[in-house]
Amino acid sequence: MAREFIIPGQIISGSGALDMAETYFKEMGKKALIVTDKVMIDLGNVSVLEAALKNQGVEYAVYSEINGEPTDTMIEGGLELYRNEGCDFLIALGGGTPMDSMKAIGALVTNGGSISDYMGKVISVPTPPMAAIPTTAGTGSEATQFTIITDTVKDIKMLLKGQVLMPSLAVIDPQFTMTAPPKITAATGLDALTHAIEAFTSRKAQTLSDTFALSAVKRIFKYLPAAYKDGKNVTAREQMSVAALEAGIAFNNASVTLVHGMSRPIGALFHVAHGLSNAMLLKECLTFALEGAYPRFGELGRAVGAADGSDSDEEAAVKFLKAVEEMCAELDTPTLAEYGIDKEQFFQSIEKMAKDAMDSGSPQNTQREVTEADVAQIYRNLW
Repeated sequence: MAREFIIPGQIISGSGALDMAETYFKEMGKKALIVTDKVMIDLGNVSVLEAALKNQGVEYAVYSEINGEPTDTMIEGGLELYRNEGCDFLIALGGGTPMDSMKAIGALVTNGGSISDYMGKVISVPTPPMAAIPTTAGTGSEATQFTIITDTVKDIKMLLKGQVLMPSLAVIDPQFTMTAPPKITAATGLDALTHAIEAFTSRKAQTLSDTFALSAVKRIFKYLPAAYKDGKNVTAREQMSVAALEAGIAFNNASVTLVHGMSRPIGALFHVAHGLSNAMLLKECLTFALEGAYPRFGELGRAVGAADGSDSDEEAAVKFLKAVEEMCAELDTPTLAEYGIDKEQFFQSIEKMAKDAMDSGSPQNTQREVTEADVAQIYRNLW
C-alpha cells in the first residue's frame, strides 16, 4: 500500500547550523516574528538569533510571552504582535511550546478565526514561511505537522494538524541544547523516546518511519543518560538533537499511540509538562500495549541490547520494557504523587481524562485494542 512521507522543507543540522541558516532566513521574508520565551532571552539564545538576522539585514520583532504549555490566549497575543509589526514570516526558538505556538500563530495569520475553531479539522491554507530552532532534544515539533494548544475555556489540550504546519526550515544546532538543565534534558529526552517507541509500534507504522524510529531509540538509549549526567557532554548533546529530530520525523508519519493520548489530559488538568507526563505513563501504558505487538517491541529490545537472538519476541519485549523502566528510574522520573498531584482530585478526573484521551484518536493507533475502560484502569494503575 502506498504511503506518504512528510519532512520539513529544509533541514540544517550539526555544529554551526545557525550560521549556515542565515541566508535562508533572508530568503524567507523581510521581517520575522521570533516566537520564544523569557528564559531564552535570559540565557542569551535570542541575542544569538538576533545577531544572525542582523547579519543578513532581516528585521524582526520578539514575542516572548510563551510560558508553560501553549494556550489559545498566548496564540492571540502573538497573532496581534505579528500583524501590528508587519511581519511576513516566523521563527520559533525554544522547546516544544514556542514551536507549537509559532505553528498556531502562522495558521491564524492565513486561515483566520480563533485556534479553537480548528479542533478536529485539518488546517489546509498555507501559513507564512516558518523556521523552527529547537533548544531541547525532545519534542520533535520542528519536524511535525502537529501542534498542541490548550483551550482555556474547555480545559482541554487540542491536537491540531495539517501539512501546512510543517516548518519550512528546521535548524538543529546543538549549541542551543547545552543550556538545558538536567530535569528538562530528562523530560524532553523521554518524550523523544516515547515518540520513537510509539511510532515503531503504531498501527500506522511504515518502512521509512521505522527506519527513523529505530535509529532514534538506539541513539537515545546510548546518549540520553550521558546528556542527563553531564550537560556539557557535546557528543551526547549533538546525538540527542539528532535523535529528537529522527523521532519527530517518525511519529509525524506513523502517529503516536496510547501514551500520548493519555498524557494530554494529565497536562491539561494538572499542568504537568508534556514530556514529563509521557515519562510518568511509560511503564503502565507499554505494559498494556506489549500484548498486541510482541514482535515490534521484541525488535526494539534486541536493537538496544536488552535482548538477543535467543529470546522469543515476548521475552525480548518484556526485557525492552524493563530497560525503559530502568532508564526512567536513572533519569529520576517522579510519580504523580511525588510530583505533588492530589490523588483524590486525580481520581475524580479519571472519567473526563479517559474520554478526552479516546477522543484524541491516539490510543486507537495502539496495536492492542483499547477501550475507554482500559484507559481509565491504566490511570488508576498509576497510583
